[in-house]
Amino acid sequence: MTAPLIEARALVRVYHSRQGLFGAARALRAVDGVSLAIAPGETLGLVGESGSGKSTTGRMVLGLEPPDAGSVHFAGEPLPPPGTPPWRALRARVQMIFQDPLGALDRRLTIADQIAEPLEIHRRGDQPARAERVRELMRQVGLSADHGARYPHELSGGQRQRAVLARALATAPEFLVCDEPVSALDVSIQAQVVNLLIDLQASLKLAMLFISHDLRVVRQVSARVAVMYLGRIVELGDADDLFATPAHPYTRALVSASPAPGRRSATRIVLAGDPPDPAARPSGCAFHPRCAHALPRCRGETPVLVNVAPGRSAACHLVTPAHAPIDAAA
Repeated sequence: MTAPLIEARALVRVYHSRQGLFGAARALRAVDGVSLAIAPGETLGLVGESGSGKSTTGRMVLGLEPPDAGSVHFAGEPLPPPGTPPWRALRARVQMIFQDPLGALDRRLTIADQIAEPLEIHRRGDQPARAERVRELMRQVGLSADHGARYPHELSGGQRQRAVLARALATAPEFLVCDEPVSALDVSIQAQVVNLLIDLQASLKLAMLFISHDLRVVRQVSARVAVMYLGRIVELGDADDLFATPAHPYTRALVSASPAPGRRSATRIVLAGDPPDPAARPSGCAFHPRCAHALPRCRGETPVLVNVAPGRSAACHLVTPAHAPIDAAA
């Protein structure tokens, strides 16, 4: 197996909240023991309902948010401490694409200036070389030269997302975290941006963590998929296999809710209720209050990820054979 470019090991992130001025502080485990590995040039999809911990995981993988436990390794080395010279140098090799392109852009600067900004920060080339690099990047993402002189509010949503992508690619990074990069766009524009991402990933050999709740998009762009529920990975495997034969009941429900040609609406699995409060996690399997097949064991024993098929793992007492626990990154 190719050595991973990015490897997250047992990441934990806990937030503390207080209800009211005099309320007791509560611990909210947004991410609870997540392990992931992404090979060079590979795209891993990360899916789950809102609040499952996907975005927090993405920020920790990039070092934008410190884990309370666990570690992240890039190219075999631990992420350097934030603010240090090695950390600043690493920023040129890893980038993030945010959900809201207008919020990610500075409304006071032209598009060309914003695409050039990472080159200036990392001191890449002189002024003429940077200008040429900006023109090249705009061509790559499908923006014309006149878009460079415009401000963010003068572009459409799709054009703004292309500008964000161009800026992220400016320093020729090896790894991208895409956090819901098309959810704020119209469906027709979504397809254009997704196709652009696929083309760029193939031509530039980028590794990507693609975070989304839209399974259609994830299936289109990802080689492997990890499914998160309440801060934990509940299933991980090859994208085609996982969507064709989902093992975990939660994955089956997600796949059934994704529109597919020829699938009748009667086959959809409707989950009861909402995800539990992360600050009051259910005992045992966190999914058992919504699972129609829960066993008494599910209420008291937390399942761990184990191999259920070649290249597939799941955390469910209903489907996992009696194997030893495995690492989610395997």
